[in-house]
Amino acid sequence: MKAVLELHEVTKAYRMGKILVPALRGVSFEAKEGEFSTIFGPSGSGKSTLLHLIGGLDRPDEGEILIDGYDILKMNDERLAELRLTKIGFVFQFFNLLPRLSALRNVELPLTIAGVPEKEVTSKAEEMLKLVGLEARMHHRPSELSGGEQQRVAIARALINNPKIVLADEPTGNLDTKTGWEIVQLMKKLNDEKGQTFVVVTHDPNIAEAADRIIHLKDGLIEGIKEAPRRNNQ
Repeated sequence: MKAVLELHEVTKAYRMGKILVPALRGVSFEAKEGEFSTIFGPSGSGKSTLLHLIGGLDRPDEGEILIDGYDILKMNDERLAELRLTKIGFVFQFFNLLPRLSALRNVELPLTIAGVPEKEVTSKAEEMLKLVGLEARMHHRPSELSGGEQQRVAIARALINNPKIVLADEPTGNLDTKTGWEIVQLMKKLNDEKGQTFVVVTHDPNIAEAADRIIHLKDGLIEGIKEAPRRNNQ
């Protein structure tokens, strides 16, 4: 299987007053097509910074990041925005749904932005919401949905453009333990069925252990990478 994500010696530091604080200090790894990986580590280890760099939401100080063979650091803002729309799906801890729109309209947004015809947009969004078990709730607004349901909407939105890679930043962090585990199992199910690469940031060891590959991050460095056998809905 080919690598759809490659990082080579990625560094990032932030200036706090006169002090330069390193967030990442030379991170290198790859994720292969269809793989479910977790980036695991304590708060402040650089996990979210790393995910933001992979998603093109921020740029590293040094290093190389390739998405599906494209060097995102050589892209201008317009080309990078196009790549994020077509190759990357995002799932965030706080869902980031538009409160005035229904679940269906929230899921439709990436397709609408991409210029897909309206009839096709609606049918694809309905199909995605059925896939995540929300066919009966698609016309409800976020305030009418539980936290777990809102995250399912966010996952449907992340997958609607059939991206090569799905990035999830603490996707269970705002949910109770049971609901969080259900969300992890849903992502793994979709990973199996649709074959997309998932990279999930978490500080929860139970979620980390559910992955094919666990990337241990500490103090901005990779401490180790553990290959794990696939579990089936345990």
